[in-house]
Amino acid sequence: MLMRDARPLRVLTWHVHGNYLYYLTQAPHDFYVVAKPGRPPGYAGRAGVLPWGANVHEVDASEIASREFDAIVYQHRSHWDADRHTLLSDAQRRLPRVYIEHDPPQEAPFAQRHWVDDRDTLLVHVTHFNQLMWDSGATPTRVIEHGVVVPDGVRYAGDVPRGIVVVNHLRERGRRLGADVFADLRERVPLDLVGMDAQSAGGIGEISNLALAAFTARYRFFFNPIRWTSLGLAIVEAMTIGMPIVGLATTELASVIRNGDNGIVDTRLDRLVDAMRVLIDDPTEARRLGDAARRTALERFHIDRFVYDWNDALHAVCA
Repeated sequence: MLMRDARPLRVLTWHVHGNYLYYLTQAPHDFYVVAKPGRPPGYAGRAGVLPWGANVHEVDASEIASREFDAIVYQHRSHWDADRHTLLSDAQRRLPRVYIEHDPPQEAPFAQRHWVDDRDTLLVHVTHFNQLMWDSGATPTRVIEHGVVVPDGVRYAGDVPRGIVVVNHLRERGRRLGADVFADLRERVPLDLVGMDAQSAGGIGEISNLALAAFTARYRFFFNPIRWTSLGLAIVEAMTIGMPIVGLATTELASVIRNGDNGIVDTRLDRLVDAMRVLIDDPTEARRLGDAARRTALERFHIDRFVYDWNDALHAVCA
């Protein structure tokens, strides 16, 4: 704990999930983000509309081996399997290191062994559900739950009597992300979809990161159709502005939403349809659930707690 007052650490990482990287960089350290020409996925550096802080720096992939860092934070298997050997020097590969696992296992729900098999690497899971489902072997693990920031002054209004769904590439990603669930339920209740390539699934389109909270705030409720995922940041952001949540009672969401208190979750779609119709007809009930959702978010997913946890994890691996 004494190291918390030490100088900021120099942390090398990658741009995998823009919003998550933005929240991670709220920690009081200098983050060096890998960039490649053309900014392909995973190597976008500081690209995008997010208001990156002065502590976020780009480093060209070709220059990494000649730079000095205090810790490496991996965020994707390709970076662990390939970039670790092709971009980093021998000395950098021995630096304190963390691997952030953003997803539950994809090959087998409870039997997949994680590819990070290293007693000297800290494997950080973003939900307790993920930690439970992955076989992490002898690799040390800890859970750091999400923390989010929403634009100042954006709060739930709920004046549009429809539900909003936020999923990127829903049509392409299919059943795991609930494409069939969305298609079924939108025939029974009014639902709009936003996200990358949303138009191909009958949705509106992509809304920029900075505008998303204000856009969703007008809808009566937030609906999550996803069967198998981590806890989506969009859900936590919606809760933080005071939106009621309706979703499938699967993965980590089942531990976040308490039925009739801060939202509705169920594995029976007919029950979810009934709940959505109640919220559409009763804006007062929707606001009651949304107020409780905001309290949950501020208690469990506050950015200060997230920063504290990451500060502690980084100092622990560097100690």
